[in-house]
Amino acid sequence: MANLKGKTAIITGASSGIGQSIAEHLAQEGANVVLAARRKERLEELAKSIQNETSVQTKVIETDVTNQKDMENLVKETKETFSSVDILVNNAGVMLLSFLKNDKVEEWEKMVDVNVKGVLFGIHSVLPTMLEQDTGHVINVSSVAGHEVFPTSSVYSATKYAVRALSMGMEKELSKTGVRVTNISPGAVSTELPEHITDEEVISMFEDRKGRVTLEADDIARSVVYAVTQPEYVNVNEVMVRPLQKKSES
Repeated sequence: MANLKGKTAIITGASSGIGQSIAEHLAQEGANVVLAARRKERLEELAKSIQNETSVQTKVIETDVTNQKDMENLVKETKETFSSVDILVNNAGVMLLSFLKNDKVEEWEKMVDVNVKGVLFGIHSVLPTMLEQDTGHVINVSSVAGHEVFPTSSVYSATKYAVRALSMGMEKELSKTGVRVTNISPGAVSTELPEHITDEEVISMFEDRKGRVTLEADDIARSVVYAVTQPEYVNVNEVMVRPLQKKSES
């Protein structure tokens, strides 16, 4: 496994859930981490925690991934501090599940803005630097919903299929460069994402499914660490992580 000591990783959506866990795990592997999200106070708490537990450097940059200038500034400030950008984790996302008949148009737009345009702005901002370096790794966080569609996930799945398609296209385009691309597709993970759902019918469905087995954010973080610590000639194109439905006896 490759050593991440001295490498620099940007993680979007780092203020909670999967993004927070990815930042913690990459720091434990020796990478300096740049924490990006809108909730600056949470990022600062995470930065303190990481600095207390590791010897890496951290940087907090308040960022709205739907704002192109914010994303460009994120990469600019990272380069000014650490000289390079070795890993970008396009993790920020929203999961506003709803039935199409309930016409949550504003929520559809938000998912397109965050889940698709946010990833595109990340790629736009970091790719010139990685190509100039002739090294780098872009991690795009898609979803199992980017492989199959559920009755309430039509728009969410559309955005995550888009992320997966972007990952596939990038990998093919960049295969003869030093830039690697990995698509991570988590199954059901215990995070705050379902708390943002407003469709009452979907909320009732989640209530009925309480007690089902889910993954933890750390499970996804470990898959990211696996991908970025492979030898430089190895590109892990895609990782799908799903929970077994057998409950733990521990």
